[in-house]
Amino acid sequence: MPSFDVVSQVDLQEVRNAVDQANREISTRFDFKGVDAHLQQNDSEVTARAESDFQLRQMLDILQQKLAKRGVDIGCVETSPAESSLNHARQKILIRQGIDSDTARKMVKALKGAKLKVQAQIQEDQLRVSGKKRDDLQQAIAFLRGEEYGLPLQFINFRD
Repeated sequence: MPSFDVVSQVDLQEVRNAVDQANREISTRFDFKGVDAHLQQNDSEVTARAESDFQLRQMLDILQQKLAKRGVDIGCVETSPAESSLNHARQKILIRQGIDSDTARKMVKALKGAKLKVQAQIQEDQLRVSGKKRDDLQQAIAFLRGEEYGLPLQFINFRD
């Protein structure tokens, strides 16, 4: 029975490269001269540190530009509110990976509501869709691409 998996994955090496490029640009920009501002990555979390909220917003904009140039979808970036003290500001930027269970349930419900001849199963942080015909699976992919779930989707492991 043909099947495919729906996932939301990000290449963390590309994120690391984008963070390095953003740090290089921050160190050479005129508006960051003499300012202690940098980005630091720990797995799928990036921490931005600067002296003011305005500089944090500038750093986030630089990081998003670098991520987009490296082919990382900006929809997976989730920012927390900035924490600021007298002379220091910090913000956590989370790179979301995988499909959470609530979103997966919405996707299964939408597939059933579309009356497509496919079955969907939730498997940890991905969704497996199977059907009798390849055409049904292609319709399911087109349907899921047309919907908005708040995160980038990739379709992998297409098997006949």
